[in-house]
Amino acid sequence: MLLSIAGSAHAGNQKEEALADSVRIALSRAITDSAPPKPQFDDINERIKYLHWLGEMSDRLKKKIPDSQVRLEFLSTAWYEARRAGLDPALVLGLIQVESAFRKYAVSPVGAHGYMQVMPFWTRVIGDGERSKLFHMQTNLRYGCSILRMYIDMEKGNLYLALGRYNGSRGRPEYPNAVLAAWKKWEFEHSPRDEPVLSQK
Repeated sequence: MLLSIAGSAHAGNQKEEALADSVRIALSRAITDSAPPKPQFDDINERIKYLHWLGEMSDRLKKKIPDSQVRLEFLSTAWYEARRAGLDPALVLGLIQVESAFRKYAVSPVGAHGYMQVMPFWTRVIGDGERSKLFHMQTNLRYGCSILRMYIDMEKGNLYLALGRYNGSRGRPEYPNAVLAAWKKWEFEHSPRDEPVLSQK
């Protein structure tokens, strides 16, 4: 049964666990690339699709992020970081809706920070230890997308288990069901689907 997610947030509580050196190094490299989120398109049709996506998502997000400039910066960054990590931008937006309700400075009772409710220990494990950077838009989205991608890979593509691991509730249905329901609300008819269908069981 899907949880009602209107007006609620499920604070992230990723668990610190031993990572293989190769995984830790790959994550560290992923979050230290400081390239700004500027989508590049070789195909004009892909650029047109992106601009349509940006416009539609901006309309949907107006109530949550009223400032148009901040909203467009957030959406372009979320799209960039999602695609960079091989994720559907709609999935990332759904996760953010559930985790923080699009609040940049959200802090959970267990200390998770920002849009994607990243636990501060990650800044020590794969970053420079400065937890305050988790309130920086691109940094937070980059950490969150990179960590989710890692969990999907760890769970061999099982999105249900990966989402549970992201939230620190692996094996329980409430959080994955909430994110999957929110994901549907952010789907875009012309959104590119580069990822294979992921198992939800």
